[in-house]
Amino acid sequence: MKIATYNVNGINGRLPVLLRWLQETSPDVVCLQELKAPQEKFPEQAIREIGYQAIWHGQKSWNGVAILTRNLEIEEVRRGLPGDDEDEQSRYIEANVNGIRIAGLYLPNGNPAPGPKFDYKMSWFSRLQAHAKELLSLNEPVILTGDFNVMPTEKDVYKPERWGEDALFRPEVRAAFKELTDQGWTDALRKLYPEETIYTFWDYFRNAYQRNAGLRIDHFLLSPQLEDRLLAAGVDKEVRGWEKTSDHAPVWIELKDA
Repeated sequence: MKIATYNVNGINGRLPVLLRWLQETSPDVVCLQELKAPQEKFPEQAIREIGYQAIWHGQKSWNGVAILTRNLEIEEVRRGLPGDDEDEQSRYIEANVNGIRIAGLYLPNGNPAPGPKFDYKMSWFSRLQAHAKELLSLNEPVILTGDFNVMPTEKDVYKPERWGEDALFRPEVRAAFKELTDQGWTDALRKLYPEETIYTFWDYFRNAYQRNAGLRIDHFLLSPQLEDRLLAAGVDKEVRGWEKTSDHAPVWIELKDA
């Protein structure tokens, strides 16, 4: 079973890139972030025509998350992260797929920091930690995946000395990510590639992609029930070089059957 996560940075504007990647790589499950489309503007028909069904949580102009599956039923569990009934940002969707609880998330960027946006990021992180703990208590296979907007360690960022005050790398953000993983989650890419340079995002500016000046901010966290089922993981880096592409590349894992 191949599961992917991809921050598409505008699903309608990048639709040709998304469809090409789906057809070339055929993942079984895909979590998408940053749809930047209201609920009624999600391109369901185009996605269905290439063999995928979808559930999505849209929002006009910003945010938005979705889960796509190929030949697998999706049972939606929740949309929206619990803990704040007034939070209207579309950043979380959760479903059961093929015996696995899959949570697709788009954690807030948080810049400029300090400030209200950073406070919202840390509040959202706290809510994620609380919900993640509840998911672990289910004692069943769970995946948390998406754009976490966190570089967990200095290995995950090109020239870390330049990022000390950024909301994606501030000490309290990295500490929050560590608190989350310390609950019992496995960082899938780092389990398989503990020392390698791996990036999932390259800015559009300063030839970042050409220089491989990137960040690793898109992650797969696996519950203990899935750790031994992890077969492979990777980043489809070449997609970042396609025309009119997202500033993120798709990230994927493969799991052996239960």
